[in-house]
Amino acid sequence: MGFDRRDFLKILAAAGGASLVGLPKEALAQEDFPGWPDRFGVLYDTSLCIGCRSCEARCNEVNNLPAPDVPFDDQKVFEQLRRPTYKAYTIVNRYYPNGQDKEPTFVKIQCMHCNEPACYAACIAKAFTKSPEGAVVYNADVCIGCRYCMQACPFYIPAYEYHKAFTPRIRKCTMCYDRIKEGKIPGCVEACPTGALVFGKRTELIDYARKKILTSNGYINHIYGENEMGGSSWMYMSKVPFEKLGFKMDLGVTAAPKYVYWFLWTIPLWHTAFTALLTGIYSMTKRREQVMKEEIEKAVEKTRSGLYVISGSGEENKEGKVR
Repeated sequence: MGFDRRDFLKILAAAGGASLVGLPKEALAQEDFPGWPDRFGVLYDTSLCIGCRSCEARCNEVNNLPAPDVPFDDQKVFEQLRRPTYKAYTIVNRYYPNGQDKEPTFVKIQCMHCNEPACYAACIAKAFTKSPEGAVVYNADVCIGCRYCMQACPFYIPAYEYHKAFTPRIRKCTMCYDRIKEGKIPGCVEACPTGALVFGKRTELIDYARKKILTSNGYINHIYGENEMGGSSWMYMSKVPFEKLGFKMDLGVTAAPKYVYWFLWTIPLWHTAFTALLTGIYSMTKRREQVMKEEIEKAVEKTRSGLYVISGSGEENKEGKVR
């Protein structure tokens, strides 16, 4: 049974139709997703943080993480800037925005728990979920280890367990999702001795921060995380310009997934139609080779039997013999 151009076009059309049926509806529906209305969040005031690292210690305890490379009471850890890792979901850095002879400002870093997470949009296995409570949670059971989430995150948060060859996982702050579901507050908020961390409904935290900015002296009129990349459940307020504290200021207010909706829409098409295209090209090529082989074999057989046509003369040897 041959495979012609018509068969190939049928397969390609069918593949395209299948890809349209399999569009990532969740991603498309999220295009206008404003966020869960009653979700929780955390507001962090950098002016109140004293760099005690109690939040780091409590996070380590709550999540049963490995012992830190530097003890939690060792101030030498501030000699270099750090990022969260697979065994440290949150870290605190020290900055001297006004010079080494002035008071330092401390900044806590962890997952921002975006309203529309880039990690969710980039994950082809749907290992990430934006929960109604506000946390972006991760399911290691469905993760395939592609690490697209690490590339997509504008805050460089997801970390990978490279040391685990057979069971690696993505690791990041969970906003103590399990504790929130039990009616508790995140461990880091619970451990903060100065009130630098406040947990509550996101909308209420924004109102609280705005009032504090208006009524207290020195605060920058900017709640970082309120609108950045579409907003996040983790937000900051500060008396020091955020750009002096390592914050990215060029993110804009558009949620990361909105930049990739069209790309996400085409993923099923490329997975099916492109495969069908390559299969069709391969089949047509093999069919052409088969036809040429059959024609050559017929020509050889005809020559062997002594049958031929005089080229260009139109005269056929009536005896059917080679002269």
